[in-house]
Amino acid sequence: MSQEPLLVVRPIQMEDLSQVNALAKLTATGLTTLPRDESLMEKRMKQAVRSFSQMEDDSVQHELFLFVMEEKRSGEIVGTCGIVPKVGGFKPNYAYQLRTEVHESETLGLRYEHEVLYLVREHDGPTEIGSLFLRSEFRGGGTGRVLSLCRFLFMANFPDLFESEVIAEMRGVINEDGSCPFWDSLAHHFLGIDFPNADMLSLYNKEFIETLMPRHPIYVGLLPPAAQASIGEVHHFTAPARRLLEGEGLEWHDLVDIFEAGPILQCKREEIRAVRDSRVDAIVEIETHFEDMGAFRRCIATTVGGPFLAAGGLLFLREDGLVIEQTLAEALQVRPGDALRYVDLRVEA
Repeated sequence: MSQEPLLVVRPIQMEDLSQVNALAKLTATGLTTLPRDESLMEKRMKQAVRSFSQMEDDSVQHELFLFVMEEKRSGEIVGTCGIVPKVGGFKPNYAYQLRTEVHESETLGLRYEHEVLYLVREHDGPTEIGSLFLRSEFRGGGTGRVLSLCRFLFMANFPDLFESEVIAEMRGVINEDGSCPFWDSLAHHFLGIDFPNADMLSLYNKEFIETLMPRHPIYVGLLPPAAQASIGEVHHFTAPARRLLEGEGLEWHDLVDIFEAGPILQCKREEIRAVRDSRVDAIVEIETHFEDMGAFRRCIATTVGGPFLAAGGLLFLREDGLVIEQTLAEALQVRPGDALRYVDLRVEA
């Protein structure tokens, strides 16, 4: 009988490059935070490795934190996720803001409300989570939830590295044939290149957005019905990730991606459920045999005070400290006396 996979999330290393590039080839169009371009992926990994190595330097503006989920027994990397500590800066971050304008005529006795898209530029932006991808054979059973929530516990461990506002840019509606209703009806007419190329180009240089995209407001009612319907909606593969983040407290207000109009979810960092409800306690016992399973909670836990590791597993809090299962201790490389930050894996009903 084969063993259950022993999965742990850890900071990315340059030795992971070939496996991460292989993962990137499995992603669908639109996940540009995990690019298929190997040279760009290598550049992003170098940024992340540098950010992890300089975490204690208060004078450094960290660019990117990337994590991988590894099956420890085989060394296989099965997923990735990431955090951009601050979007914008020297190169602004762009989005469309959806507003409602009222047009009224006293002469005709008419009043209309129109939805309008305004191009906004963010130089002093929030923290952004992204780069979430998990191989299909490892999805289910809470594994994807561990990979997603570990980012919030990392923020809880190191709050000074991140902004007070957190956003998540969700992948918008893209059809099976690769076409994108919003892109085809708007940006395509101004940029003259296809959607995947524009999306990838924006990772290298966003100058073309500033110079070629329309500067005037876009009235939503002038767009084709399919494009209108796609605003604020997500790709069907992204729907579970959206539900997870909304369960953690992130909400869509009025910002969408400028290319495919996917929603940009937002929340104050300290109001995110996994940040707000997480706590730190010391381990007092590591349990190998469970007599009373009802006492245990399924949680995500991370190391505290040492190299960052995160994993899902069973634990419960006694009066004298934490009791955790052996496999969780093995994944996190901890022993009695070590501290863990932990939170319930799922939101209580």
